[in-house]
Amino acid sequence: MQILERNWRCDQGEIDIVAMDGTCLVIVEVKTRRSLAFGSPVEAVTAVKAARLRRLAGCWLAGHRCLVDCVADIRIDVIGVLRPRSGRAQIEHLVAVVA
Repeated sequence: MQILERNWRCDQGEIDIVAMDGTCLVIVEVKTRRSLAFGSPVEAVTAVKAARLRRLAGCWLAGHRCLVDCVADIRIDVIGVLRPRSGRAQIEHLVAVVA
């Protein structure tokens, strides 16, 4: 993937990472947690959040019209990072989360 932007914001919200994977625009939500006390990081991304990210993708495209013809599809990915106080971080990458 080629990262196009990080922490992109508009009045509708924020996208953590905007990337291209071939002709697919990838909107990535990154969630980090220190423990599993409140569930895994990826569980924090609900269907409502995924739908909002899809709307944000439309806002991003509206502001980047020069790339519209390059985009054949849009997908939402979630990256969960579990970063305990000691030990190695664990990373989980979910591709094409349903919105």
